[in-house]
Amino acid sequence: MSKLKKLAGQTAVYGISSILGRVINFLLLPLYITYLSKEDLGSFTAIYAFIAFFNIIFTYGMETTFFRFSTGKGIDPKKVYNNVQSLILTTSLSLGALLFLSAEQISIWMDYEGQAYLFKWTAMILTIDAVLAIPYAKLRVENKSLQFALTKLFNILLNVGFNIFFIVICLHISEGQYLTSLQPLIQSFYHPEWGVDYILLSNLIANALIVPILFFLSGKFTWTLEKSILGPMWHYALPLLFMGLAGVTNEVFSRFLFEYILPENFYPGLTSREAGGIFGANFKLAIFMNLIIQAFKYAAEPFFFSQSEDKNSPQLYARVMHWFIIFCCVLMIVVAVNLNIIGDQILGNKGYQEGLSIVPMLLMGYLMLGVYFNLSIWFKITDKTIYSFYITFTGALVTILVIVLLVPKLGYTGAALSTLATYVVMSIMCYLFGQKYYPIPYQTGKDIFYLLTAFVAAYVGFYIEVESGILTFLIRNALPLAFVLLVFLLEKEEISQLKKRISK
Repeated sequence: MSKLKKLAGQTAVYGISSILGRVINFLLLPLYITYLSKEDLGSFTAIYAFIAFFNIIFTYGMETTFFRFSTGKGIDPKKVYNNVQSLILTTSLSLGALLFLSAEQISIWMDYEGQAYLFKWTAMILTIDAVLAIPYAKLRVENKSLQFALTKLFNILLNVGFNIFFIVICLHISEGQYLTSLQPLIQSFYHPEWGVDYILLSNLIANALIVPILFFLSGKFTWTLEKSILGPMWHYALPLLFMGLAGVTNEVFSRFLFEYILPENFYPGLTSREAGGIFGANFKLAIFMNLIIQAFKYAAEPFFFSQSEDKNSPQLYARVMHWFIIFCCVLMIVVAVNLNIIGDQILGNKGYQEGLSIVPMLLMGYLMLGVYFNLSIWFKITDKTIYSFYITFTGALVTILVIVLLVPKLGYTGAALSTLATYVVMSIMCYLFGQKYYPIPYQTGKDIFYLLTAFVAAYVGFYIEVESGILTFLIRNALPLAFVLLVFLLEKEEISQLKKRISK
């Protein structure tokens, strides 16, 4: 029980910072909707999908590898850190330079001709992200969750601050609406036609300012490249690289490919890039589930590795999975039944709400990603990471196949289905392989029942509507309460045992 409490405590620290940070960052969405065009939001969606894909190449599985070798291989953690960070610095600077020099060709390929500077900034963002990845991981391994959380939060605050300065404040000063004495200064560097440009620039400046802070917090670093240490690490990391590439294909390709796959005039009055902006805006509403998954991942990955030698770890992993599913199911229903209210507040009435019906599906997709993350512990602690490639490569094929086949016919719904279908397939494969090589006594039947019940409740609640707005709200929000009651009835014995353990 104390181990579960420790995991819950760490998740809470990571979760509070992650939720606060993401919510603050999430508040940029209404700002973008107000000040930027749908085309700019489409560009934002596509370029950040590009960044997510190349982030995997720049770190090539070394973050998880660092966790494994610094906690379970009997090697001095300082040596592991020095070697991994030295390797990442070398490769990220090289890859960043290559991408920077290729910016002109990339801008033409992605239909941003004349805006090569966007991809030069992208190269710099990717390089800095990679350089910071291992210091962040070191803080997690050393259980310095508060330092990790505060640094992440500060980075997000900087990013949001620069976005507000460039997109809002500079615009109003340039137009002479206030602080007219600063108008000549602002007009000397401000470009009113820029949109996604300022989003990237804000990200770049915020990340650059975090580098010295994180390097200070992560402690002394010595440049070291030892073949005896890096050789085995590379063999462990290589399948994770391919897993990451396939995984990011699963996660972001629906957003990246959407505008290129969607037929022109599929949505009357919208270009494909503008429709991509609407899809990306609604995709962001699934952040409520993604926040929990990310917070749980930050805490669970080092925790799972630290418990891997315990003979009772399979039972512990099963219990973590079970309560993780219950919590996320409740969250999914609560968000889904209140989507109309959330959509009004976040998306406004500029045509973005036409994609709102895909959000419950995306919430379920992210929940299944969390299930997959729980299941994937078996190949990480048994060093059978090659299976991660098989699973995620299959997932990538499902993603691409569903997008190509369904987006031209179903639009937003087809893209959302690709996310859900992919993570369902990956979870099933991971479960079957895992039970063969590292059996864990999951409560499979009950967990599937909760998932299906919650998904049905989420969509039923989303579509329920009666004449009275207040009555509609009450009926919808009765569904998550009914689900919680169902959980109490089915988990009565387990809850009683937990109470007894806590009292002891």
